[in-house]
Amino acid sequence: MIIGVPKEIKTHENRVALLPGGVKALKQNGHKVLIQKGAGLGSGFPDERYMEAGAEIIDDVDALWQQSEMIMKVKEPIKVEYDRMQEGQLIFTYFHFAASRELTEAVVDSKCIAIAYETVEKKDRSLPLLIPMSEVAGRMASQEGAKYLEKAQGGRGVLLGGIPGVPPANVVVLGGGIVGVNAAKIAAGMGANTIIMDINMSRLRYLDDVMPRNINTMFSSEANIQRLLPDVDLVIGAVLKPGAKAPHLITRDMLKKMRPGTVLVDVAIDQGGCFETSRATTHDDPIYIIDDIVHYCVANMPGAVPYTSTLGLTNVTLPYAVNLANKGWKKALNEDEELKKGLNIANGDIVYKDVADAFDMSYKPVEEVL
Repeated sequence: MIIGVPKEIKTHENRVALLPGGVKALKQNGHKVLIQKGAGLGSGFPDERYMEAGAEIIDDVDALWQQSEMIMKVKEPIKVEYDRMQEGQLIFTYFHFAASRELTEAVVDSKCIAIAYETVEKKDRSLPLLIPMSEVAGRMASQEGAKYLEKAQGGRGVLLGGIPGVPPANVVVLGGGIVGVNAAKIAAGMGANTIIMDINMSRLRYLDDVMPRNINTMFSSEANIQRLLPDVDLVIGAVLKPGAKAPHLITRDMLKKMRPGTVLVDVAIDQGGCFETSRATTHDDPIYIIDDIVHYCVANMPGAVPYTSTLGLTNVTLPYAVNLANKGWKKALNEDEELKKGLNIANGDIVYKDVADAFDMSYKPVEEVL
């Protein structure tokens, strides 16, 4: 199979979908790998490393897409890439379809095979290709929240950990999954009073047992969220419904309950955001203010730390990519239930129900396309 790795072109997206070691592994399995010139530079991997591993470096991105049977990316295709997608071409990347009808329709129209990293799912319901980036985004959420609490950045002028004689900030984390746990660890490690909220009582009991003493747990309900908002300094949105649009847990009206300069960090923005007032931002222009509340909604947070993120991502994606290349997508998915759940759109049909439901579009069971 011919595998193509284009350079990421989303704003400040410096990750790359394949390392030189991954090229070597694919070559050892008999495949050809095309790398766009400069694709790995943002993560610290020059073209020479890829050439040494056996890749062919291509400067013309259109030629790379045209020649490739499988495209490996990090982020979803953006508008300039829509026309490059081909019928029957396998695209393996983060898609987050439920956040964009335009992207969903473009992929349906292209009749390509879209396998989304974020919906590959193990029997225990864990998401192996989402976990490392959730770990990065969760840890970054508290770092960025601390930064934008500074007065010069529009925040309340609160130091997350406080100092002797001055209490620390109050942080609320909505969601007790991978993002939420990592966000809470960093916030608590910086000294903040931290509350994790979730609707799963078994998860809350577990977290109550294992988390540091300055992390408390609370059942997530509208009433409990509203009760906390007047005293909170930083809210981190970390909810996830795999493949589906995130629910709005904080509405526009609820912003009035918060003090001016409070910071909202929406890590769920890839799935549409869990605050009603959220809209995707970029590393170039990461925040905006509504009703005196600072919103940080960068949709590719891990792209700011590309070396760490690329290593973490490719550690988990490579085995699946080798499997797809060796067997072809139909055989690989039929033999691997985890990978089958990653298939979102195939040959013009939406086969992941939550994506179809997000836009009231037609749905075809995955078994019918396999």
